[in-house]
Amino acid sequence: MKGLYDALVSLEFADCKLVYVDGSFVTSKPEPGDFDACWSRDGIARDRLDRIFLTFDHGRAAQKARFGGELFPAEIPEGISGRTFLEFFQRDRDRGTPKGIAALRLDRDELSAYPPELWAAPEGVISKEA
Repeated sequence: MKGLYDALVSLEFADCKLVYVDGSFVTSKPEPGDFDACWSRDGIARDRLDRIFLTFDHGRAAQKARFGGELFPAEIPEGISGRTFLEFFQRDRDRGTPKGIAALRLDRDELSAYPPELWAAPEGVISKEA
């Protein structure tokens, strides 16, 4: 959770307003090992965007090391399917069928009100709007 929280705070600093989270992080898996996410470029202040969000070499090792997950611009195409990452994340990887993802609306006041140690979702809740 701390890594995702840090990524959200950093993206919000660059005026990102929307992040979509995918992977086992938004399933009923008891302890997901990482997360996959994409962020909307709409309204981004490029001069305040941490370059790590545009660093994809070495299997996104820098992102994984810093945040514990991977983050992609939502509007760019995923390499194999050609779909944007937002579209790609909404398809089951094995079956190609539609599936849900969690949309997190970023707001500086909200993020500061909920430090990462408070992000534990109640039992049965698998996503939270920030």
